[in-house]
Amino acid sequence: MSEFIEWGALAHVVVAGVVVGAGIPALFALGLRLLVLPDGGASAGAGAAESGAPVGARTRPRTARLIGAGLCFAICIGAIVTGIGFLVSGGH
Repeated sequence: MSEFIEWGALAHVVVAGVVVGAGIPALFALGLRLLVLPDGGASAGAGAAESGAPVGARTRPRTARLIGAGLCFAICIGAIVTGIGFLVSGGH
């Protein structure tokens, strides 16, 4: 049966499928997770009314988290554009 299967080509397809099929969605999920604060984005929890913060006010994620999320989204967009370009050029 091994004369009918090119194991090297099969390994390339499996690795590419895992990277694109699981890696890109995982990067997108990581980017979303970096945008959400650990406390759900609430400003001060139960003490918000006492601190003078408006009810329902949200704080922004730190700059490092925003940069990380932007990087994750940029990689996802780059992968999508590269895939579309590959298909448009003939796919080989």
